[in-house]
This record gives sequence, structure tokens and C-alpha cells, in this order.
Amino acid sequence: MPETPPTPRAVTCLAVDGVGEVRPGDDLTSLLLDALAADGEVLLEGDVVLVTSKVVSKAEGRQATGDRDAALPAETARVVARRGPTTIARTRHGLVMAAAGIDASNVPGGGVLLLPVDPDASARSLRAALAARTGRRVAVVVTDTSGRAWRHGQTDIAIGAAGLEPLDDHAGRVDVHGHPLAVTAPAVADELAGLGDLVKGKLGGRPFALVRGLGDRVLAVDDDGPGATVLVRDPAQDMFGYGARDAVLAAAGDTVDPDGFGAAVPATSLAAELGRVVGAPTTVVPDDTDGALEVRVHLEPPADPFMLGRIAERLVVALRACGWRPGTPLVDRDGRGVQVGARPTTPG
Repeated sequence: MPETPPTPRAVTCLAVDGVGEVRPGDDLTSLLLDALAADGEVLLEGDVVLVTSKVVSKAEGRQATGDRDAALPAETARVVARRGPTTIARTRHGLVMAAAGIDASNVPGGGVLLLPVDPDASARSLRAALAARTGRRVAVVVTDTSGRAWRHGQTDIAIGAAGLEPLDDHAGRVDVHGHPLAVTAPAVADELAGLGDLVKGKLGGRPFALVRGLGDRVLAVDDDGPGATVLVRDPAQDMFGYGARDAVLAAAGDTVDPDGFGAAVPATSLAAELGRVVGAPTTVVPDDTDGALEVRVHLEPPADPFMLGRIAERLVVALRACGWRPGTPLVDRDGRGVQVGARPTTPG
């Protein structure tokens, strides 16, 4: 686990003017260095170069005809949520973004702009070219604008990175009082992306920015680091794989996606989860031979057929939401319970 570099007292962020419109096949390295030279600036050792994904996509020819709706299916690995005209989708990169990150603004000639095919590879390529042209050890972060599920507004995040550790994982360390740090992990690349957005702006025509003062975080020229993919949460750990409304509809409609509900709830804690939903004591008996389990709801006193049917329906929906594929529920003739077999359907 890399040690955190010393925290600087100050950093500076410089927007790069004069880049102009980027077209397919343009050399981003030349555009950046020429713009810096025209402004009397040069790339310095330890600089972090921030570049908006829009110009990376333009240079790589990622423009498509038609509108967002036409481009959305091919760019979507899984729909996370829909509400009105808005679709939140998980891309094949693992990013969760509105309209799968497809951009319809400032696209010459109409059409839409798709995300780079491999933003980490784009960052590595630009970093290598800058090192070859200048001899400088720099880092590169490819940024894109994203909303946040719990907050209004948008900020830039890192979708590609080369030459730095995007995530500063503090797990295993202790604070100044000796308390262990278990979940602290600053998303350094995202913090840099947000900083750069303050000077690049959305309407300023400034696709590049330089951050200075973080040279201790910039890796050796022959070490690109793990890339921004380390910031993408594994679907099995995702507690919000569906929107709230979409999660209910998916579980009730038996359209459970293997990734949507995260890892299957372990059999050891499943009984408590199901019992809260059906409102009756519930037991779970795992079958060690094939990963299946048997769920039984116990009723005392016996219930009428209507109540048993409602319990069976709730049980099926709850199992789906917990990452288990239920079979057909069996209702006891004496009204004392419901039982159903299930198998895990989600990662984990």
C-alpha cells in the first residue's frame, strides 16, 4: 500500500487558453504545448494535466449521428434508473452517469459525442507523448461532468488517469489519536477533476488545466499507476445498483439483473431480512450441496388462504431484492406457513 505523500500547504491550478476547436485526428499533445507556448508557459516537472473527455472523444473520432436516445442502447451496459426523459445508465466502463455520458452540447455539425473507448488508455497515451516531447514527469487525468445521487448540481470526476494513484486508501493506518482507519480513501483523481473544473468552466473553451504543487503524487515516467478504473465500485459492493423506484419494480416484476441488487444477502442474515418484510418468524436452511436454500415462514395461529397468498407474494419479492431467485412458493394446507426454495442470482 503506497504511503500518502506529504500534504502541501498550497496548490495552484492554471487554465490553458487558446486551444480552439478540436477535430478528429488532432494531436492533443501539440494543441496543449502550442497553447502553453503562446501564453508564455511551459509544462513543468510534476504537473498534473487535466483534460476534459469531450476533446479526447473529439480527437478520437467518437462523434455519432442521431440523438442521445439513438446512441444510448449501444453505450449502456445496464439501466440503473429511469424517470421521465432521464435515464441513468451504467456504461461498459462501469461509470454510472446520466445518458451513459453521451454529450449533445457543442458538437460541430450536430449529432452526439460518446465517451472515449478506454479513458485510461487515452490518459496513458497523452502522458507518454508529453514525456517524449518535453522530458517532463507529469500525470494526466481525463475528466467528465457527473451528477451526485444525494446532492444537487454536477462536478467533474476522473474517468481516466495515468501517472498517479487515483485513490489514496488509508485502510490499515491510524489517525493522530491512534484510531484505526477502515474506510477513509480520498478520491484524489476526482478531487483534482473538480478543482480543474473551477478554471476550465463549462463555457470557457478551456479543455486543459494544469495543477501544480502535487509533484510528490506524480509517479515515475515508467509507472502509469492503476488508472481511474480503481474508482469504479464493484457491482457486488454497490448498495444503490437501482434507483429507489426501479428497485421495487425490478423485484416485483421478476426482472432482477445480476448486478442490480449487489451481492446476494448471506443466508446467515437472510431470515431476519425476510422476517421483517413478511411480518412473521422466518427460518432459512441452506443446502450445502448446490448453494440453494429453503425458506419457511411460520404462522401461529394459522392464517386464512388470502393472508397466506399475500405472504407468499411478499416473500418472493423480498427474495428477489435480496439477490435470490425464488421457486414457486408452497402454502401449507393447514394454514401454518409458506415455504419456498431459492438460489443466489447476484455476484458475491
